[in-house]
Amino acid sequence: MVMKLLMNIALAALAALPAAAQEKTVIERWQEDRTQVFDGAEITLDDLNWVARPLVIFADTPNDPRFQQQMDLLLAEIDLLAERDVILITDTDRSAMTELRTELRPRGYMMTLIGKDGRVALRKPAPWSVRELSRSIDKMPLRQQEISDRRLVGQ
Repeated sequence: MVMKLLMNIALAALAALPAAAQEKTVIERWQEDRTQVFDGAEITLDDLNWVARPLVIFADTPNDPRFQQQMDLLLAEIDLLAERDVILITDTDRSAMTELRTELRPRGYMMTLIGKDGRVALRKPAPWSVRELSRSIDKMPLRQQEISDRRLVGQ
């Protein structure tokens, strides 16, 4: 239900944009609104290196209860993920064989967190809360450096 609503809103917003705005890159669109959800078919992981932390949610269908639960958990606190430079990506069409599916090879539902360096940081076969994800991200060396840099700038 939540997913259908979000997809309808996204499609309506996209249709309302002028043609020039639709030509923006994924990174430009994400930088304008870090709380949006991207389709895996439009993502190239290499483009996100050193810019964002991709969080890819795979399922064979958007009706998978684990997928729906994961999206509900993530969307409820997406601002906390945005603070950590997370770009939320979904891929729910097994037959599409997107670049993400080819590279990460999910089997059914899978959540994958990729670091800014392009390395897979987490692979989970069950939904995780934003709190659990945030803790994992905050333990990453690059994230700790980002936190330290922000503290120095704030002084």
